[in-house]
Amino acid sequence: MEWELSTPYHPTLSGACSPWPETLHETLFKQQQIIEQQSRIIAEQQKRLALLEEQIRWLRAKRFGPSSEQSHEQLSLFEDEPPPEPPAREPQSPESPSKKRRGGRKGLSPDLPRQTIYLRLSDEEKAGAVETFFVKVKEELDIQPAKVQVLEYWQEKAVFIESGQRQLIEAERPRHPLGKATVSTAFLAYLIVAKYCDALPLYRLEGIFTRYGGSVTRTTLARWLIQLSLQLQPLINLMRDEQLASNYIQGDETRIQVLKEPGLKPTSHKWMWIMRGGPPDRPIVLFEYDRSRGKAVAERLLEDFSGHYFQSDGYSGYDGICQR
Repeated sequence: MEWELSTPYHPTLSGACSPWPETLHETLFKQQQIIEQQSRIIAEQQKRLALLEEQIRWLRAKRFGPSSEQSHEQLSLFEDEPPPEPPAREPQSPESPSKKRRGGRKGLSPDLPRQTIYLRLSDEEKAGAVETFFVKVKEELDIQPAKVQVLEYWQEKAVFIESGQRQLIEAERPRHPLGKATVSTAFLAYLIVAKYCDALPLYRLEGIFTRYGGSVTRTTLARWLIQLSLQLQPLINLMRDEQLASNYIQGDETRIQVLKEPGLKPTSHKWMWIMRGGPPDRPIVLFEYDRSRGKAVAERLLEDFSGHYFQSDGYSGYDGICQR
């Protein structure tokens, strides 16, 4: 006997009897539920499999392919769904493997000073030639190590006789920010850049200077930096005035640890406040250390700001500034 499967007959919709036995109808209904459940499981597994395949493809591209932050191989960090598949690539035949395209080499800046080196033929090699000429075949960036020297200042003095007495006139000595310090202003500029721009600690700078032949202890270097902070304060004040007079300032604060802070543990949090602003072509970045993260610090740093835009994160300590 053949059964034709169609829409199941429901006894409540008709007074006729069901053409199937009740037990067979229940069995088919349960099997249909099982099939639907298994279909959902298969769909989830296929989805998971596609995601794993995409991750494997991305890891291979990251390991063996060219490094680039803008690569389309990069996975999304905030999506659970696998990214769309890239367009299929034409298979490469073994006879003609694809060549890796390398980025063009950037030329050296034309603003750098240049020294021309001529590679000449010997007289024997160019004997009988109708003419010779030069062709530029290569450029090399040349950075020479630090030049160390001692500057000796000899002061000229003149002696005059006036009213029978000797009068002495001396040539004016150049002013030095640290008075009788035994290093030049160029040395101090290098020290500031190396310490605060290149993040070289003083003990490393001490070793570098010793290797160059100029023995200066890290204690002396630290003392010079502290003295320079006082000498350069008028310049910092002018920079702050220029920054506050601009129309746009960015601000942020970050935790730092200070080992020897009176009254505080080395593990306690201290704060470095950073303000950036000024003319677009001459941005000014100022750092302000404070033991507190309170809003009073932000109000003090931006008290004289008369611009229209202040950009920061969502820290509530800036709310009063923004409202004002």
